Amino acid sequence: MMKQRQLGTSGLNVSELGLGCMGLNYGYGKTNGIPKQEAIHLIRRAYDLGVTLFDTAEAYGPYTNEEIVGEAIAPFRDQVTVATKFGFVINAEGGQSGMNSRPEHIRAVCEASLKRLNVECIDLFYQHRVDPNVPMEDVAGTVKDLVQEGKVKHFGLSEAGAESIRKAHSVFPVTALQSEYSLWWREPEKDIFPLLEELGIGFVPFSPLGKGFLTGAINNKTEFAADDFRNIVPRFSAEAREANQVLVDVLAGIALQKDATTAQIALAWILAQKPWITPIPGTTKINRLEENIAAAQVSLTASELAMIEQAVAQIDVVGDRYPAHLQKRINR
Repeated sequence: MMKQRQLGTSGLNVSELGLGCMGLNYGYGKTNGIPKQEAIHLIRRAYDLGVTLFDTAEAYGPYTNEEIVGEAIAPFRDQVTVATKFGFVINAEGGQSGMNSRPEHIRAVCEASLKRLNVECIDLFYQHRVDPNVPMEDVAGTVKDLVQEGKVKHFGLSEAGAESIRKAHSVFPVTALQSEYSLWWREPEKDIFPLLEELGIGFVPFSPLGKGFLTGAINNKTEFAADDFRNIVPRFSAEAREANQVLVDVLAGIALQKDATTAQIALAWILAQKPWITPIPGTTKINRLEENIAAAQVSLTASELAMIEQAVAQIDVVGDRYPAHLQKRINR
């Protein structure tokens, strides 16, 4: 069975690896989503393999991802941690029209998410992005009230900057920060990791496999579905993919020595960084799910970690991780 980790000093214990459920039916193009029953089967297979943290959001779909997760976890609801998120304005077309973390909106999202997930309490409720128009103290205070009312257990932030994290935590303890982190995006190590350590906050990295790139399954010839969001990500331009292939080659070389896969090395590297980190790789394929979960059994030695460090230090990853209009939503 997979080992457990505590997210910071919160008392919330989850599996070493969680499952990011977004891609089951959202974000990577409709052609890459899978039918609802297959998605439910994949989530239940993850649980059978020891996964106890399942991550969703009202914005995924929108709404339908929460319904899938809710149905899938029903047989073992009390054994798992369900994380969902609030904070976007979702328009009639199902797109995002800015942010809204006003207290009344947080409450409305909470009630709707409880229904869609078919649960009595949300285990971990994240603010999806910091709302510049709403004081963080109001956001944290509202979640604190929801916790006191028994509708939420733990408060989380996503892609928040150090100042926002401090402000929130001063009002109500932040259990976890969810942000992008992987061997090709290490920015959180500078200012965020020391802060999380100081405050006793856990870290839940999304895209720990670089949105698929670090698996080695994507190269400069790969074509994405027309509605796959990677088409607008600078780091996924054909030129950037060609330049960044050197990083995957380094991981592939170590994987060969360890009788592991490139993806497993990338995940094992994250697990080796801090004991309060639980990555949430996502996938639509059972064989990839099993491969990812097996990464928890891959142990990297100090010399192997140093070798990765040395190799990565010589690589300049090409391309921004978000297009310019989305870049301004992060690290507030």
